[in-house]
Amino acid sequence: MIEWFNTYFKGDKYIWLVIVTLFFSSLLVVYSSTGLIAFRYKGGDTMFYMMRHARFLIIGLIIIYVLHRLPYEIYFKWANAIYLGALVLLVITLLVGVTKNEATRWLEVPGLGFQFQTSDFAKFALIMFIAKHLSANQKSEKQLYEALDLMLWASIIVVSLILPDNFSTAFLLFFSVVLVLIIGRINLRKLVRYLTVIGIVGIFLFVVAGDNVGRIATVKNRMSSFSSNEPGVNYQADMAKIAISTGGLTGKGPGKSTQRNFLPQPYSDFIYAIIIEEYGFIGGALILFLYLLFLYRVGRIVQQSKRTFQAFLAIGLGLSLVLQALINMAVAVNLIPVTGQTLPFVSMGGTSIIFSSITFGIILSISRTLEEEAALAKLKRAKG
Repeated sequence: MIEWFNTYFKGDKYIWLVIVTLFFSSLLVVYSSTGLIAFRYKGGDTMFYMMRHARFLIIGLIIIYVLHRLPYEIYFKWANAIYLGALVLLVITLLVGVTKNEATRWLEVPGLGFQFQTSDFAKFALIMFIAKHLSANQKSEKQLYEALDLMLWASIIVVSLILPDNFSTAFLLFFSVVLVLIIGRINLRKLVRYLTVIGIVGIFLFVVAGDNVGRIATVKNRMSSFSSNEPGVNYQADMAKIAISTGGLTGKGPGKSTQRNFLPQPYSDFIYAIIIEEYGFIGGALILFLYLLFLYRVGRIVQQSKRTFQAFLAIGLGLSLVLQALINMAVAVNLIPVTGQTLPFVSMGGTSIIFSSITFGIILSISRTLEEEAALAKLKRAKG
């Protein structure tokens, strides 16, 4: 069995372990958390949403497998084109996108009826673009200094297109980019100057923006609710607190959640609260550990990388996925206001799973390349 796995599945084995564990954890908790909507909309067919979710997870596994066998170098070649494609999709979304819950974030594929969030694709495209231009300008500090203008303006344009209808994703993406720039040896003085100006302008625009601009009113209301101590003001956080507090150390057991009937989006935004309610502190800690283990293994890949592009691409994609997971968990335990971020590869959804799978697949491709290079070098030493 181990020999068969090593033959067909390459790359970091611990990352594969994280993927498989999240896969089965997701199936269990999505089945449990969708009972109420199954009775409301599917005539009590409690298997409907889990089976639909399972299909997306299986598609995700196929994507991971295919991408991990492809050479990661192709992303360097196509990074600029993918970035421009993301810009086009974001503009189209603002103009003719599908609106849900007062947010225009989705595009529908003509003829298929399939909808996806273009911001998910834009995250992937921008990080790839930054990784390419960081790696291409590592010869001198002067090159990096000059390239910073291009990378920051590219980031500002994408973030500005996402911001009106998806504040949390825009903030998370920009924060991830800044971390990658710092890791990429960008001149900190110039970066801080830029960030100071961007921060001042951003705060000014947020304060003066009318409540009819995008989701500004929703963001302001969520911040106000989070800071309020009045009972009942923050209904979502209150229900999540009840779920977490009643979970205890080991939880109520699979399928025994009660707060799934009261929490909005228990299968998506607040799925971590359901995990703790049913599987307790131990279950919640395990999920957190899996994401941290994944980030640690990405760090190991970066340490072993001999080329800057593979290192920046791996850490950029890895950070964006783990930060999203941490934000989802922080919302569930009421550390930060509600953001609408899903738990990657666990929450029910389509495009979130697809693009989480792309992230896993590319990082495993880089890991596979490093393993093959190490094996080849070892063989040469043995012969020579």
